[in-house]
Amino acid sequence: MKKILILGGTGFVGSHVCEKLAAGGNRVTVLTRRRSNANHLQMLPMLDIMEGSAYDAAALGPLVATQDAVVNLVAILHGTEAAFDKAHVQLPAALVKACNAVGQRRIVHVSSLGADVNAPSMYQRSKARGEAVLAGAGLDISIIRPSVIFGAEDKFLNTFASLQKVFPVIPLAGSTAKFQPVWVQDVASAIVICIEDTASIGQTYEACGPEVFTLKQLVQLAGQYSGHDKPVIGLPDALARIQAALMELAPGEPIMSRDNLDAMKVDNISGGKLPGLKDLGITASALSAIVPFYLGAQGLRSGLMAKRKTAGRF
Repeated sequence: MKKILILGGTGFVGSHVCEKLAAGGNRVTVLTRRRSNANHLQMLPMLDIMEGSAYDAAALGPLVATQDAVVNLVAILHGTEAAFDKAHVQLPAALVKACNAVGQRRIVHVSSLGADVNAPSMYQRSKARGEAVLAGAGLDISIIRPSVIFGAEDKFLNTFASLQKVFPVIPLAGSTAKFQPVWVQDVASAIVICIEDTASIGQTYEACGPEVFTLKQLVQLAGQYSGHDKPVIGLPDALARIQAALMELAPGEPIMSRDNLDAMKVDNISGGKLPGLKDLGITASALSAIVPFYLGAQGLRSGLMAKRKTAGRF
């Protein structure tokens, strides 16, 4: 049994990592700002929830000292340069400081495919700077760079499926950008394997699925699988930036931002130069083998509800 600290454990990927680690008999500690964020995890065996800030190196040190490894999943998709720097650079720096203070060496860090200090987006550049902080720490680091992640609780395909339930046509910015979507369970498995396999130390893995799609194709598939497929119209760059700017003004987390558009100037697919999931013994699952089961269930429920409403009129 290992003791594993998860930063960002209450999120989409983190929840799956916690489930896999707990199922493997490991003791898992999730650090979160508010205990209520982890309500969905509280039934897992061998899991502890602690309130606190991952940015506070002094407070993080004593917690890190009791663990066999730390997994960092903290990330944001939207924000300012300062917000990206805080989440993707300052937090890894605080983690490194805490680890060095107590002699902890083992970190598994989830970055992003496309992380590059010369990348077009703030998000990608900040991810690269965070990797650099870890690489220069002299610790036992494994890095995983996933492409866009899909799964039953994702905010990607589910969002586009929901939009097609409401709107008669989908005007789409960045429609020709390419992605290599990876199943959340495969990413979670990669993290768990890296924790257990010392051969992963010093390695950076690209976590990608077996299929490449344009964004337009992914949106079309989300509509088809959910039973609400609508016409998808790619927008020219000028209109795309206007659309993204307007989305940033809407309350809550935007569906797409101008920084997202900048990120899509570089295809989010494997470069083929780094090890991948197969090097961790994982056969990546195809999107077509997974997504129809959760989006298709939504379409089936919607169809049954529509039939019930129609039946009630007679």
